[in-house]
Amino acid sequence: MKTLSKQYESAKERANEFMRNGQISQYFDALLEMNRYKKLMVAVIAN
Repeated sequence: MKTLSKQYESAKERANEFMRNGQISQYFDALLEMNRYKKLMVAVIAN
């Protein structure tokens, strides 16, 4: 769980940096990665 939350936070920081730099496609990729980690965290908590 700790690993997933660290990966989620890393993706979140990258997404924010991409947004500040105006790199839209990389921003959306980072958001998708965040969504994937969030789903995995929810699945781990549910089980």
